[in-house]
Amino acid sequence: MSALDLMRRRVDLVGTVSALTAKALKLTQAVSGVEMDILRLELAIGRDPANGQLVRELHSQEESAAAIRQEQADCAEDIAAAEREVAALDALIAAAKGG
Repeated sequence: MSALDLMRRRVDLVGTVSALTAKALKLTQAVSGVEMDILRLELAIGRDPANGQLVRELHSQEESAAAIRQEQADCAEDIAAAEREVAALDALIAAAKGG
């Protein structure tokens, strides 16, 4: 693979890291919104503990938060893997340049 091919691949990977980072930020926003709903529901349940609908909504939101947190963990792993690929390409580029 030529140095130019390596650089093109690096640019693609940096784009991937950027897209994954944007996804991670969106997931952070999403989980924050769900956590606010959870707090709202907990307060409402405190005022009306016999309201089964609120309890069901709370459980649903807790499940949503757990799913988003898993997505965050998966995304963090994807980011780390892409960053390792960039680092490996950087080493190949440096070697191709004689460094």
